[in-house]
Amino acid sequence: MKSATQSRPRTASALSDLADLVKARLSLLTVATAMAGFALGVKDSWSWLLLAATLTGTALSAAGAAALNQWWEREFDARMKRTRDRPLPAGRMAVSDALLTGAVLSLSGVLCLALFANALAAGLAAATILVYILVYTPLKRITTLNTIVGALPGALPPLIGWTAARGSINAEGVTLFAILFLWQMPHFLAIAWLYRADYAQAGFRMLSENDESGAVTGRQAFLYALALLAVSLLPSVFFAYSAVYFYGALLLGAGFASVAANFAVSGGSVPAARWLFLASIAYLPLLLALMVLAR
Repeated sequence: MKSATQSRPRTASALSDLADLVKARLSLLTVATAMAGFALGVKDSWSWLLLAATLTGTALSAAGAAALNQWWEREFDARMKRTRDRPLPAGRMAVSDALLTGAVLSLSGVLCLALFANALAAGLAAATILVYILVYTPLKRITTLNTIVGALPGALPPLIGWTAARGSINAEGVTLFAILFLWQMPHFLAIAWLYRADYAQAGFRMLSENDESGAVTGRQAFLYALALLAVSLLPSVFFAYSAVYFYGALLLGAGFASVAANFAVSGGSVPAARWLFLASIAYLPLLLALMVLAR
């Protein structure tokens, strides 16, 4: 009886550590964008089996990439206040277990998409993992351009969903990719500003590193938000999305850009950066839902 009572907290702790290792909340967001891409890519009727395979493969790939990223950065995570309690730097998980988990999940995700969706979707998933781990992760300690590079794999999940449903990539799918790419920039610039001391402590090269006033970071966030506003209107211009989508995207984009402008002129205000981060979290699901409904 005693051992059974003690096993429950250990099991709960292990599950919590696994969720932290695979960045469960971020992986769920990735799955949500893939689902939006699938819904937008469907031509005629839905295949629920194909949808399930697409979401499962995307989830496994995202979880695997997150685990491999934490395996790679475990020593640097130990230096940052916001990440030092993760399973690896805190010593609650063996390094070999994290590596094996990441490799198995990544391979399983790509195979799931290859077997039950199509080779193109599987290839995009593999590219997402490889660029995220082998290019973006090491670049974080080399150049401030790492954020732009990291936005590339971050924008691929909706295209994975699109190609799983459509079997090909066209201009509409590329536009969806561009929206996700541009959205990430103000989102991550806000995070980089909020945690600039932590990133510097770990030796990560962020745009906010030598930007004491926040002027450069804020200006970049605003310019990317403006570009996002323009690109988000393209589906109505070129792909016959309804007027409801056009005006909805215009309203959402203008609101997001105004929050980014407030950060740009705030002189490095932490509350302004936090509002930009929160606005980015609200903007994306609202825009994707609008795209799916209006199309």
